[in-house]
Amino acid sequence: MKKLFLSLATVTVLFACNNKPSQEEAIESARQAAVDSVNNANAVNEAKQQAIDSMKAVEKARAGNAPATVNHSNSNSSDNSAPAASTATTTTEKKKGWSHTAKGAVVGAGTGAVTGAIINKNDRVKGAAIGTVVGAGAGAGIGAIVDHAKKKKEANKQ
Repeated sequence: MKKLFLSLATVTVLFACNNKPSQEEAIESARQAAVDSVNNANAVNEAKQQAIDSMKAVEKARAGNAPATVNHSNSNSSDNSAPAASTATTTTEKKKGWSHTAKGAVVGAGTGAVTGAIINKNDRVKGAAIGTVVGAGAGAGIGAIVDHAKKKKEANKQ
């Protein structure tokens, strides 16, 4: 039974290692994510500033009984279009969080570590290590199934 469990854990580890991107790709994707995050933050700050400017123009118009005109300049674009209107529109972005695959892997790893330590009373560290690997693999697999089902449901919904 121990040999079967150990061979299953070994196979799981070997298959998990083949799906990892190279270290350069991981660094590049992390760098790109950081750049995208900064760009999104700048866009949000610009939208907030435009809304504040619009509200100030409306308040000035109410106080002075003059028509409200707002001129927004966008430093990122090079088009010379007409000034923006005084109404601000807001867009809601879907908040990104952990995928079900990642959540499943983390929960499975924790559960597997505890279970492995409890089951293997002679060498708890070894049991916890094996349990972590097996639990993470199982949790990631279940999470991937849930992610796939969710994407399929969203595709059918549209």
